[in-house]
Amino acid sequence: MNSWFKNYKGIILLLTGIIIGSIAGAVLGNKVEVIKPIGDIFLNLLFTAVVPLVFFAIASAIAALDSSQKLGKLLGVTSLVFVSTVLVAAMVTIIAIWIFPIHQHLVASPITEAITKKPFGDQLTSLFTTSEFYQLLSRKSMLAMIIFAVITGFATLHAGEKGKAFAAFLHSGNEVFKNIFSLIMRIGPIGLGAYFAYQVGVFGPQLFGGYARSMALYYGVGAFYYLAIFSMYAFIAGGIGAVKRYWKNNIIPSATAVGTCSSIATIPANLDAAKKMGISDAIANITIPLGGTLHKDGSSISSIVKMAVVFALFGKSFDNAETIIIALAMTVLVSLVEGGIPNGGYIGELLFISAYGFPPEALPPAIIIGTLVDPMATLLNATGDTAAAMLVARFTEGKDWMKPPPAKGEL
Repeated sequence: MNSWFKNYKGIILLLTGIIIGSIAGAVLGNKVEVIKPIGDIFLNLLFTAVVPLVFFAIASAIAALDSSQKLGKLLGVTSLVFVSTVLVAAMVTIIAIWIFPIHQHLVASPITEAITKKPFGDQLTSLFTTSEFYQLLSRKSMLAMIIFAVITGFATLHAGEKGKAFAAFLHSGNEVFKNIFSLIMRIGPIGLGAYFAYQVGVFGPQLFGGYARSMALYYGVGAFYYLAIFSMYAFIAGGIGAVKRYWKNNIIPSATAVGTCSSIATIPANLDAAKKMGISDAIANITIPLGGTLHKDGSSISSIVKMAVVFALFGKSFDNAETIIIALAMTVLVSLVEGGIPNGGYIGELLFISAYGFPPEALPPAIIIGTLVDPMATLLNATGDTAAAMLVARFTEGKDWMKPPPAKGEL
């Protein structure tokens, strides 16, 4: 019994903190705002550590590869897996909407957040690059930082003997920041508990308003996708053994994702879980950080639900071939451009509203739904990355991709 508790102590404490926080939020309501700073401190620590962690993880993984050909294959398979799973999420949601159509009466609410429109070229430039090196250190520039990390790793790889000292620095930095994350997670039960208390106490009542039907649809599809489709992906990757490993090690990433509403904040937990699932560092250290920014199954489902609600509001049908094709294309774009930060940007909403020619009044309902489904969307976005990493491992390394789980106490 003692050995069992020692093995699962971290998970038990984390879940205990979340449960206590949720109960406190439900009982005390808005009064729990006083403990929100505790959750903010935990989240800030995660955000502070995640940028260097992702940089060192990607750069060191690429620097350790055998050849650029292997890197090209890995990135190619990763891209195909990301796009394929996003499309699967979208199609599952479309089928659910056909089975459970949305006909509720929704009242458009005023926009509470200013939205700055930028030319497409400027958006593209800011998405992939920054004008100063220090701006790469912001989590809001994650994609630009990931691209820079890829370039750094690639340059180190091609430097050969002259780059060995720098490669050793990258590997050492990767190990150090994994340990930093481990230290931060020791206060996870308190930090996540405080955050859950705040979310339940402050935002809980909104879930029962006029958007209840679309919320029920989203959370229903999300729960099915989380349990059934992720299990299917794990089974395709490695059979029943992979399914068991996936769910055994997916609890902490899931709790982190729901508690922080941030795919990026979940990257360290996913990297640790991926290693325990048997995914090699070479694959996990590239696929997981890329997935945190570019792979969003939850945003895919959210995008389709938003479209369905807006179509219902304006009395339009969401079942003809042209509409579905545009919806799938918009969903892939939305999944690529949305940031991995809490309630990040409304580019996705603007994209599909513009594509379908809806008036500006269509924007507030889409924003409201996006905000209310954010916890489940982040759960799917973040934990889908390890399932995708399993598929990438299967298609790049073959059936024997699963490595033995790390020894007890090893990161």
